[in-house]
Parts: sequence; structure tokens; C-alpha cells
Amino acid sequence: MEAVIARAKSVSLDCNNVDKKLRQIFDLTEDEANFHMKQSAFLYQLAVQTMPKSLHCLSMRLTVEYFRDHLFDKELSGKYSDPTLQHYVIFSNNVIASSVVINSTVVHARDTVNQVFHVLTDWQNYYAMKHWFLRNTFRDAVVQVLNIEDPDSYGKATLSHLTLPVEFRVSFPSNDSAPAIHNRTQYVSIFSHSHYLLPEIFKNLEKVVVLDDDVVVQQDLSALWSLNMGGKVTGAIEICSVKMDQLQSYLGEHSFQKHSCSWMSGLNVIDLARWRDLDISETYWKLVKEQVSMKEGSALLATLLTFQDQIYALDRVWVLSGLGHDYRLDIEGIKKAAVLHYNGNMKPWLDLGIPKYKEYWKKFLNHEDQYLSECNVNR
Repeated sequence: MEAVIARAKSVSLDCNNVDKKLRQIFDLTEDEANFHMKQSAFLYQLAVQTMPKSLHCLSMRLTVEYFRDHLFDKELSGKYSDPTLQHYVIFSNNVIASSVVINSTVVHARDTVNQVFHVLTDWQNYYAMKHWFLRNTFRDAVVQVLNIEDPDSYGKATLSHLTLPVEFRVSFPSNDSAPAIHNRTQYVSIFSHSHYLLPEIFKNLEKVVVLDDDVVVQQDLSALWSLNMGGKVTGAIEICSVKMDQLQSYLGEHSFQKHSCSWMSGLNVIDLARWRDLDISETYWKLVKEQVSMKEGSALLATLLTFQDQIYALDRVWVLSGLGHDYRLDIEGIKKAAVLHYNGNMKPWLDLGIPKYKEYWKKFLNHEDQYLSECNVNR
């Protein structure tokens, strides 16, 4: 050992070379860390935006079975256009998600005879949806599946493709003195282009309740039908943690009350008669055309402008949002909420979904269903 130490002392050491070598190692390590961070972010977004293999399997199986047993199509009901009944509308391209919304709603309803559900979907999922809801019953409620992309059925009330509620990620400090690392994040979901076809598609209806396909209902919703909205067009949950001035990057120079609360989709009561009187759809499409140069945010801007002073604030006990991104939600609050909204990237049907919140969604799946088992949807 003494010989080794003596030999080490005899070797001249150039500190500049050591410094240069350490810097090279540091730079290589930093580059590798940045690469893995970017790769992780890409794979995360890919997992969020890609349909899980199990749901793709289910959709394909249902579509094949629909054409194999096409005589099973017996969807005829006078309830679909009866304005005296309770009509719920769901925009979705996800068979299981829309099924969970309907199942959770009827399970907690005191009376389902008056319930009518309208699922608006696209060409790709239309036949899978049809077959699923024809082979499954939901107490006394009836379910109608509509293809929003079919011009032969709805004329001008169609779009080239289905658009689902749009979510915008907004970050803001928890309080005035909190450092940036403690910023809170909210996902604000708003109406898509498809929502503005509702008055044309449901010409005989005067009122509907719109549910996003990432919600779970935990209480009876019948009280929504007796709400007096004071002439407002839409009832919605306001998000006072996100003020209009925090959306300035999307709103541009347009005039808004800076400290007014934003609002979101998820659970919305819509007065279609009032919508038609104010020509809400025409106003929206005009604003969208004016913002055609915007790459993102045009739907948010146009929707907020269109519904300015036309929002009736629902009591916050109706909806608890954040189950798709916020790990810190109170479990007691979750149990008491009438509707749970999984807004955010971590939807309950994804592997990325927050495990402790998934159970509230999974219990409304039919675990005995043959197709769910064969496609591993229940796992």
C-alpha cells in the first residue's frame, strides 16, 4: 500500500485535464438525461392519445358481430323525440366509456322509465356502439345511437368528423407566495364543434343534459330537470380557481371580465329553446371563422365569447372534477359528489389512470360480459 501511495504522489497531475474530463462526463450525462426526459414525455403522450389495444379489440368484435347479426337491429322508439321525457346526450367514440356513463346514471336514478340517452358517435364506432347498446339493457331507459358524420340522416347538422370536448391545461400558483414548483394544474374542458349541432339534431326537444364520456354518476340527476336557470342557455360548473385573465394566452385582446370564473363541460343542462332564440350556433360559427388563423384555442375563445353572460352556475356539489390528473382529492369528497369528472390525461380506461380513482369507474362495467373478457377489458 505504501508503494502504491508513493507512486501516486510521484505522478504529476494536470488539474486542467481533470476538469475537462469531468465536464465531458457531466455534459454526456446531461444530454442522456434530456434524451430520456423527452422520450418519457413522448411515450406518455402516445399512451394518452392512443386507444388501448383492449378497447380496439372490443370495437372490432362488436362491429363484426353487428354485421353478422344485422337483423338484430330493432332500434325503433317513439321516446327519442318526446319532449316530455328526460333526454341525456353523450358525445363519444368509446363504447365502454359511454356505457359506464349510462349505467351509472340509471343505477342511481329513482325512475328510469322517462330516461332517454342519445349517444352521438362517428362512422368508425357507430356499428360497435349500435350492437353494444342493442344487446345490453339499462333498466327501463332507452338508448339511441346516432352517427354525427352521416349527412343522409341529419343533412346540414353533420360534421366531417366527430369532435369531442376539448381540454386545455392551465397551471397557476396555489397561492401568491408559492414557488413555481408548487403550481397547481387544472384541465378546463369546453364544448367542441359537435355540441353546436344539438338544436338541429334534436329539433323536437327543448331541454337536454349533456354528459361527457369521462364522468361517473353517483346520485340521482332528476333534480336537474326542474332547475330554473333564469333565461340562461347553459347550466355548468364554474371553476373560480381559473379566472378569465389566466386564459389570456387563448383569449387574446377580446374583452372579458378578467376576474370572472371560467366554466367547463362534464355535466351541462342546456335549454335548447333559449339556444335557438339567441341563435347560439350561428354566433359560434361566426366567431370560429374569425379565429381561423389560431392554431389552438379557437374553440375555447369562441365558446367563452358565445356563452358570455349565458351561463347558469350549478351548485358545486353536483360535480367533483380532477380525477384524471389530481392525486390529492379528498376521498370523502369523492364519495359525496353527485358526478365524478375524470378530466385530465389519466382517463380511467387507460393504464395511466390513477389507481385509487379507477375503482369508482370500474364498478359500472359488466364483468360477466363475454366480449369484455375476451378483449381483457376487465383486467
